[in-house]
Amino acid sequence: MKILDALHDEAIIIGLKASRKVEVIQELATPVAELTGVDRELLVRVLMERERLGSTGIGGGIGIPHGKLKELDAPVLAFGLSHQGVDFESMDGRPTYIFFLLLTPDDSAGLHLKLLASISKLLKQEAIKEQLMKVKSPLDVIKIIKAAEVDI
Repeated sequence: MKILDALHDEAIIIGLKASRKVEVIQELATPVAELTGVDRELLVRVLMERERLGSTGIGGGIGIPHGKLKELDAPVLAFGLSHQGVDFESMDGRPTYIFFLLLTPDDSAGLHLKLLASISKLLKQEAIKEQLMKVKSPLDVIKIIKAAEVDI
């Protein structure tokens, strides 16, 4: 499965308004809830429980909050860009700007890990990170990922 198989343009937010970790997760969970029909508060609870195990702010300006739910039928991704940066309790202690929120069905551990690995591999490319920092629309995000996924 490719990143774009799980990422819908309705779940891409350019210019996140959030200034705190929980607000980022709430903001990104909103379109995911609308797409999946799963209660937003449940999504937020699952994601915040995962955050308590250790921050998904991996450093370098990137956060990948993720979790698993039995209520989901298929993986779903959301993308968010914060222009001001958010304290996401990242490993490097620096602000986080680029977010990929990943939720997968409970019984898809392998797929969950593969998607996390694909996102990480994508974001390890400095040129991709720079391009994502400059996007103006959801279509820009999709074009960047589509071009990059060919190389992965």
